[in-house]
Amino acid sequence: MKNKIITTIAALGLSLAANAASAETVRVGVAAEPYPPFTEPDAAGNWTGWEIDFMKAVCAEAKLDCVVTPVAWDGIIPALTSNKIDAIVGSMSITEERMKTIDFSDKYYNTPAVIAASKGSGITPDAAGLKDKIIGVQVSTIHQDYARTHFGDVAAEIKEYQTQDEANQDLAAGRVDAILADSLALDAFVKSDACCEIAGAVEDDPAILGAGVGVGLRKGDDELREKFNKAIAAIRENGTYAEFSKAYFDFDIYGQ
Repeated sequence: MKNKIITTIAALGLSLAANAASAETVRVGVAAEPYPPFTEPDAAGNWTGWEIDFMKAVCAEAKLDCVVTPVAWDGIIPALTSNKIDAIVGSMSITEERMKTIDFSDKYYNTPAVIAASKGSGITPDAAGLKDKIIGVQVSTIHQDYARTHFGDVAAEIKEYQTQDEANQDLAAGRVDAILADSLALDAFVKSDACCEIAGAVEDDPAILGAGVGVGLRKGDDELREKFNKAIAAIRENGTYAEFSKAYFDFDIYGQ
């Protein structure tokens, strides 16, 4: 009996090792800068947040061995195209401009872009409300492109930051009049700092803001894209997506 148990354990170990070896390793790039509630490192340096939970669920469904790989945001697409990472899960919007360089999975969430400003400022999320104002945006984002296109002629300055957190802190300190970013990222900020409030959503511009957020992939990596697409659809259908999202949001982040 003892020999039989040992043999069974050994066989199980070999089976698990074979499964681990057969799993495709995918280096998933995330922005090295904290971007709550989507991605941020905890005190031990482990990455947490809604997109980390999303990545784990999708990779488990697709039977992929996904490894979180932090990359500076303004270099994340070059890291993908130069094979330093295999996918981007970093709140990257699907835009025509980006699709000239990389491919995307189907969308996995979609939320509007909004303006945040100091409480009582009277700023509105349009050209009239932002005339002669200093607007903060993160570099290499759709929000930077939107601000340049829609407010560049009226704003006193479009001030650019390497991280969203730097822009947030400058708004809190009064060094900029407004910031433009994703609604959920700024919602987390205004809830944590009494200085500021959401002034409202900017007018949609699909050519710049895109059609939701997708997993960024190299051109021609069709097999991996299909695995992600099937896994996204599966976790939406089986309730996994809604389950882990409840810890972060009280509405369906997937959007329209």
